[in-house]
Amino acid sequence: MSASVKLEYVSYIGNVLLALITGLAIGAIIISWGGYDPISAYRGLFETSLNIADPYYLAMTLSYATPLMLTAATFAISARAGVFNIGAEGQVFMGALGAVVVASLKLPDQLYLPMALLLGILMGALWGLIAGLFKVLRNVNEVVVTIMLNWIAYWIVEYARIYVYYDRYRPEKTISMPRSGVLPVLVPGSELSASFIIALIVTIIIYLVLWRTRLGYSIRVVGIGLKTAKYAGINPGLTMLYVFIIGGMISGLAGALEICGRPPTYAITTGASNIAGLGFAGISVSLLGLNHPIFIIPASIIIGALNAGSRGMQIRAGVPLEMVKAVQGLIVIALAVPGFTYMLRKWRIRKALRGETGD
Repeated sequence: MSASVKLEYVSYIGNVLLALITGLAIGAIIISWGGYDPISAYRGLFETSLNIADPYYLAMTLSYATPLMLTAATFAISARAGVFNIGAEGQVFMGALGAVVVASLKLPDQLYLPMALLLGILMGALWGLIAGLFKVLRNVNEVVVTIMLNWIAYWIVEYARIYVYYDRYRPEKTISMPRSGVLPVLVPGSELSASFIIALIVTIIIYLVLWRTRLGYSIRVVGIGLKTAKYAGINPGLTMLYVFIIGGMISGLAGALEICGRPPTYAITTGASNIAGLGFAGISVSLLGLNHPIFIIPASIIIGALNAGSRGMQIRAGVPLEMVKAVQGLIVIALAVPGFTYMLRKWRIRKALRGETGD
């Protein structure tokens, strides 16, 4: 890594810290306006999210970070190809549904887990492939397509939850994954399962794919410019299709892991409330991590800590849930600003280069 790149990253970290302080300060003002103590609120936030003395709280932070790591990787690999893919939300829905479909089957005990993960990955890949085909074959804007596919996936899941895979004894959720198909819990009493290890491994693999393989090189060249890619002997359309499929696989896995590795329900709940928002949250995580798989890991833990600490703000400081969510949103937006400006600056540089080369 060159000295200029290192300096750029150090500057970025400084901007993130400044953004975090700014977000916390604005949040403190809002909490004070609501008549609550911001110091107690933030103490509750950090004591119930990053408390090293109590493994339960740190485990909950890592459990919330797990799906965000994967959905952020989906956005990151697309951004590297110059594609603004916000379809991870729908792909998570389809991946979770795939796991529920497997849970409904009569299979040998040892097949539930691998089949659930496999079908979740395949259904996520299918949802990504649809968006990719619209982009590559018809040049339809990926933002429009993925937003529509997100809503289609949501209503497919809701229909399946209500009419097909409902739990006869608890109709507010789907049938649960059989115990033989769930991942082991790493910290007893928490929601942290082996899904965190799987997500970590997959994120590292994505990094290796992007920077150590021919496909990753092709993806990054396509992100620089389509004509540049063609001059390099790369098929931009096929590469973009790979990007959408790989992104769908990753987010589909995230959805399946939520069913196989999130106690206590191991199911999709009413309104898909336990998986809704994971795809969109991954965008802010990816921006915070500069669309880099390795940086996404700590970024997802930061956002996971905010989610895990929300309960502490409510219980220990009495802050209402609505205000907690508002403060969290402000902090997340503040944290995403440096990443967004960094990506915008890179995009302008690439646009200027394309203009010089006629791309």
